[in-house]
Amino acid sequence: MNVNLLKALRSNWRIYLIEAWALGMFMVSASLFVIIIEHPDLPVRNLIESAVLRRVLIGLAMGVTAVLLIYSKWGKLSGAQMNPAVTVTFLFLHRIRREDALWYIVFQFAGGFLGVAVFKWLLYDYISSPAVNYVVTLPGIQGLPAALGIEFLMSALLIAVVLASSNNARTAPYTGFIVGLLLLIYITVTAPITGMSINPARSVASSLNSGEWHGWWLYFLGPVSGMLTGGYFYRAWYRRRNRGDCTTMSMHLSGYQHDCTTYDVFGPKRLLMNKTGLGEQQL
Repeated sequence: MNVNLLKALRSNWRIYLIEAWALGMFMVSASLFVIIIEHPDLPVRNLIESAVLRRVLIGLAMGVTAVLLIYSKWGKLSGAQMNPAVTVTFLFLHRIRREDALWYIVFQFAGGFLGVAVFKWLLYDYISSPAVNYVVTLPGIQGLPAALGIEFLMSALLIAVVLASSNNARTAPYTGFIVGLLLLIYITVTAPITGMSINPARSVASSLNSGEWHGWWLYFLGPVSGMLTGGYFYRAWYRRRNRGDCTTMSMHLSGYQHDCTTYDVFGPKRLLMNKTGLGEQQL
């Protein structure tokens, strides 16, 4: 194994475990609330006939879960990225080291898988019910192109909102709450069309446990390309607004860096500035 990867693992393994814990808990919450709300042997589905209203309840539960994880003490320590597409975008924008990014992604996938596996091991009859189906993300009857396009747009909007909010003094403290609100809206509106993923590790967690891989590739391509696109255009806008300097650009789901030590401005500053004005400075 690469020496730098081993060094990073020795130094930051606790931080990586937090990423595993965060997505694992997100998947535990997703599995639990979908079982409670959608399983036909439990009372909620019979009491609430409207599929839309049931999705609102699931979306609310997942939005609140995301907010609690983002603003938790541990979440603030790792940055609560919980999503390989977010981590890849941070890497693209030179806000995380390559070694940290790789381990974040590995642990995100591991944590997500374990979060669903707990239900497979302990509550198999509930998680495997067709109404729950391991909370798998599957394209709707509109087809793969529609699902891919919407996953792309949702992901691009999410990362753009995170960047815009965390770079505004008034809204920065509420960035995580805005993320939670977007999850509520996304789940309510788009779940029947895309399965609502915007997270490759979240989709793989369910697919590994269920064996259902239909359209799996779009849950990589859509979120990753969408967030990279959103990040690219926001950085271009930020660069123009700040005389070419985007080293001060913030990108934190909780609005601030807090105690997160894996986040900083990495890579030569010449990559983050244009060739005029401030761009002539060197690292």
